[in-house]
Amino acid sequence: MKSNDKILISGALAGGIIALIITIGFVGQGNVRHVEIFWTEKVEQTVVFEEENGQTKILAVKGVLGDDNPTLVSRTSFVYILNVINNGTTFHRLYIDGFNVQTDLLEPGQQDTITIFPEAEGEFTYYDKRQFLEPLGKIKIVSVVPSDEFQGVWKDLI
Repeated sequence: MKSNDKILISGALAGGIIALIITIGFVGQGNVRHVEIFWTEKVEQTVVFEEENGQTKILAVKGVLGDDNPTLVSRTSFVYILNVINNGTTFHRLYIDGFNVQTDLLEPGQQDTITIFPEAEGEFTYYDKRQFLEPLGKIKIVSVVPSDEFQGVWKDLI
């Protein structure tokens, strides 16, 4: 092999490696993605209004555990979406104290969605707000510890 061929092959190899590094750096910075690769984190739950023996209650449908008027749970720094359906025979409006959000006044068969972004932990009461505030249950916002804050044996496993 001639000396010129060795120089040409070495130069092409070095140029190819440099081009690969530049391409990886460019693509890795997100410059060619047509969509964002991270999904917005959210908690979505569905509840329904019902009446039984003249008493208004909330029942869990999706993403909620519990019996009548369950404690709703969400996380801080997550979008919280609460779908509310009126399966009752009268008008209802769900109001969450502390966030000062409420659904529209729902006729029987109607539904509405509440969206909040809780920033801090806490426990808040939710009400049926028609003429008066009728307390129904609680919504609990909790903070989840990131893995880099674990202590002891858990830190070694992550």
